[in-house]
Amino acid sequence: MPTWLPPVPLRKAPDTGARGNWLTPEQGQQALDHVLAHVHNRTEWEREGTHLRQRILETMGLIPWPKRTNLNPIVGERHYAEGYAIDNIAFEAIPGYYVTGNLYWPTVGEGPFPLVLSMHGHTKYEWGCRSDQGQYRAGMLARMGAIVLAIDMVGYGESMSHIDHATAHKNPYNATLHLWGAMRALDLLCSLNKADPSRIAATGESGGGTQTFLLAALDERITVSVPTVMVSSYFFGGCTCESGAPIHLSTDHFTTNAGIAALAAPRQQLLISDGKDWTDRNPTSELPFLKTIYGWYDAAERVENAHFATEGHDYGPSKRGAMYPFMAKHLGLDLSMAKNATGEIDESMIHILPVGNLHVFTAANPAPANQLPDIRAVAATLRALQP
Repeated sequence: MPTWLPPVPLRKAPDTGARGNWLTPEQGQQALDHVLAHVHNRTEWEREGTHLRQRILETMGLIPWPKRTNLNPIVGERHYAEGYAIDNIAFEAIPGYYVTGNLYWPTVGEGPFPLVLSMHGHTKYEWGCRSDQGQYRAGMLARMGAIVLAIDMVGYGESMSHIDHATAHKNPYNATLHLWGAMRALDLLCSLNKADPSRIAATGESGGGTQTFLLAALDERITVSVPTVMVSSYFFGGCTCESGAPIHLSTDHFTTNAGIAALAAPRQQLLISDGKDWTDRNPTSELPFLKTIYGWYDAAERVENAHFATEGHDYGPSKRGAMYPFMAKHLGLDLSMAKNATGEIDESMIHILPVGNLHVFTAANPAPANQLPDIRAVAATLRALQP
């Protein structure tokens, strides 16, 4: 039996994508068991992985790869805090389409510094990557010695802010834009002075967790990934920006979020989960599945899980408190910079700025005149870069 065949009846046609609680938890476990019943070793898994990556990229319209154009970064105001600085920034992922966000720099140490890409989930449109929890984790990782780039989802924060947020965001093509924007963000990070391209991590929560495990699966530059409250065998992403494109299934492939996360093997990965959403079974379902696949590389210890059974769907203090030591261990960061005099993780030294202070486009520094008018124009421009 081909490994791609789903073990349960499909609820939707293969070309419609799969969103939300697309399977029951029991069916999700059957899907994981089905893979392990038909794939038995590293060689077979890598053959399966090649097929899955090919199909995911095809459904996202990224085969052949688009040409990488000049990033033309725009740097706005700089802010200083204790142990780090923040630049408001934008870059041109494709001509006329700007990824917006904030670049956090360590102000202690000589480098070269490891790199972290921080991606956010569905929060208030106006916040984007500038929510309190986003600022806490980026600021702390920078204090610990990483260069951190936090970026907006399409239609959030300053991204495509010249049109209605919801109109810009709720588009199936945005899964493609998120992946391409994240890959170009890695290009930017790797080009920076004092950057260490051999140590690159990605993390994000919810929709940002989807972006994290997709990026780790499809871009081998990611050496450490921390997808938060999103790796599930039965929940397939709640928004068209995650799975509006049929990344999970086509006429000859079927996978789950856990199956995509497994494509990062044998690179370091930490699943952060909780008891009140679709990651509730991580300790007993998704983690054993991933450990089996990592075990084929003699690397079962490289995938871990931090589970918070009484918590819900967020990237809150306890979840960040699990992420910091994992990043420190595998990126070579200074965890003491995240601790107070009693040795506890203490985020009180992180200065939370008003959202408006972190905007790169202002009255004095307006968005470029060549900004594309809508997602349709962005999609057409990206397709035109393909040979």
